[in-house]
Amino acid sequence: MTTALEARRTRRSLVAGTVGNFVEWYEFGAYGFFATVIAANFFSSTSTSDAESLIKTYASFALAFFFRPIGAAVFGRVGDRIGRRPTLILVLLLMTASTTLIGLLPTYATVGAAAPWLLTLVRALQGLSAGGEFGGAVSIMTEFAPKNKRGLYGAWQSLTVALGLLVGAGLAAILATVLSKEALTDWGWRVPFLLALPLGLVALFLRLRLEETPNFAKVQQEAGPPADKVEVAKAIALGIGRLMGWSAAGYTFLVVMPSYLQATLNATFQQALVATVLANLGFAISIMPAGWLSDKIGRRPVMVTGAALVVVLAFPLMNLLQDKESSNAAKGFAVFAAGLVVGLMAGPGPAMLAEMFPTRARYTGLGLAYSLSNAVFSGSAGLIITELIKRTKNIDIPAYYVVATCAVSVIALLTLRGDDHQRELRD
Repeated sequence: MTTALEARRTRRSLVAGTVGNFVEWYEFGAYGFFATVIAANFFSSTSTSDAESLIKTYASFALAFFFRPIGAAVFGRVGDRIGRRPTLILVLLLMTASTTLIGLLPTYATVGAAAPWLLTLVRALQGLSAGGEFGGAVSIMTEFAPKNKRGLYGAWQSLTVALGLLVGAGLAAILATVLSKEALTDWGWRVPFLLALPLGLVALFLRLRLEETPNFAKVQQEAGPPADKVEVAKAIALGIGRLMGWSAAGYTFLVVMPSYLQATLNATFQQALVATVLANLGFAISIMPAGWLSDKIGRRPVMVTGAALVVVLAFPLMNLLQDKESSNAAKGFAVFAAGLVVGLMAGPGPAMLAEMFPTRARYTGLGLAYSLSNAVFSGSAGLIITELIKRTKNIDIPAYYVVATCAVSVIALLTLRGDDHQRELRD
């Protein structure tokens, strides 16, 4: 009876933990995939060029990421004090409301200069909620997981990132195919954001059935000392170094790629989205095997391999995409392989982070490490790459960006202990 009950609780934790994360990344993906359309609707006036509008769109995109550490700190503190379950319900409500609002906002043509400010405000609210999502979701999954399956359980978080991006890209591709360019620009782009409402209601139903984790319940019953703040701060800094390659390569290959292909390599909107679907498909395929493998041989060898492969393959990938003589099949395989390699870092990543922090500070610590890394190296990826290409005319900028960040991550990941995956989570 106990075994069956524990198995049911574990399944609920996985579903409830992942479903909110799916909604979050579905929306962030949709915003990235519709960046050029959003630029035309919210940041375009007669005095701005298409490139300037796109840069402003990515600036709004980046701003939301910089609100994520604030959300991670605020909601993480709440989650470490009153529990994972109520905090995750709260951040889900905020994410669903703010995402739905994007689909209802008036455009520049309707309200003028107020439009980009309204969009930026809603993006900031999304950033706050997203900052509180990761720490709670990963805490739920890894604290319910058996010791020898934390990599596999934590990989579900990364898988829902891939699934959210895939669904966002797939829906964008469908809308771009069935709607005229005028209809897509006029109202079609709103559809993915409005769909967040029913998705969020389903996620809310599942989270209301969630139980508190045994690790958190244990530390609540024991009057132990608080986590050492200096130790937690050091772990956050090290976590950022270990994650920065995953953050930069993931967003460059999986989200920024459509706009890069359109603005720099003159691909059509449909071609860019197909390439992105292939990259995200490769990403999704490798995540769960990478998490499982990290439970067998350790987090370090799997994640170091992923970061090192990005360093080696980034420039050949860019050169292949830029080569007009390359076949569509070759280019499709290249972006698929890029996603596959990023999955080697993303699969073990959540469990690796959870193992770095004690239960009393896990929600806050891993949430801050993840959100700070994403704020700097994911949220700014589109802005950095677009601006540098504009200034330098160098179309290899994406490769330089991911090589530099992954090289740092290789060094940071080598500091992982080989037996971290075999240890109990710290209280």
